Amino acid sequence: MKVLLLKDAKEDDCGRDPYIRELGLYGLEATLIPVLSFEFLSLSSFSEKLSHPEDYGGLIFTSPRAVEAVELCLEKDNKTEDWEKFLKEKWSTKSVYVVGKVTAFLVNKIGLDFEGENCGNAEKLAEYICSRKLPALPLLFPCGTLKREVLPNMLKDKGIPMESITVYQTVPHPDIQGNLHSYYSKQGIPACITFFSPSGLRYSLKHIQELSGDSIGQMKFAAIGPTTARALAAEGLLVSCTAESPTPQALATGIRVALQPHCHC
Repeated sequence: MKVLLLKDAKEDDCGRDPYIRELGLYGLEATLIPVLSFEFLSLSSFSEKLSHPEDYGGLIFTSPRAVEAVELCLEKDNKTEDWEKFLKEKWSTKSVYVVGKVTAFLVNKIGLDFEGENCGNAEKLAEYICSRKLPALPLLFPCGTLKREVLPNMLKDKGIPMESITVYQTVPHPDIQGNLHSYYSKQGIPACITFFSPSGLRYSLKHIQELSGDSIGQMKFAAIGPTTARALAAEGLLVSCTAESPTPQALATGIRVALQPHCHC
């Protein structure tokens, strides 16, 4: 059975995308089509903040793009040497909170330890942060233009200082329509389509509806988490599977169950 994953490819240590690998273990043939692109913003301002770890109590990363923004700052401003010499060590004395395994992997790659990676979403991470003993200095939160206000509001309600800076914006991938058309022409109608964000749904749904036609009623729709599932439901689509956690293993397990005959998951 064919499964379409609306996300960009991320290679693991084995050189394969972990979602394709996990679905393959269940005999499911998965294809990736990226639907989002990212443009980075305010990097000079962010770079200046990264140069002054003494002003902050720690960092919050809720997406891989926010960590990529750190890497871009270091490259763009020739601060890689400063990072290795002393900045990394200073930030290492502070708490770094993350959501998700991919974000955690990238944080580890720039040389920082992290906590909270198993929280699964920003709301649960906020609960985790609120349970910690925190310094009086603000937490630095690099984020995107589409960030939800749940985490900032929860920290504010608990009196935890936080400084957010928008470092990227989400835009439609330029090749969404062409890539989807090519997939449908070669592979036909997929048994299941998985969405990884509300914005990914918004940018791709119209094309999927046009290409699927009347067959859309036979397809299963999966979501990586509850926020995306709610966005699907708001579009009038039946959500057959919501991953219990935003991991390849949880998603593959959910899709396998949803694709079994007579399943109403």
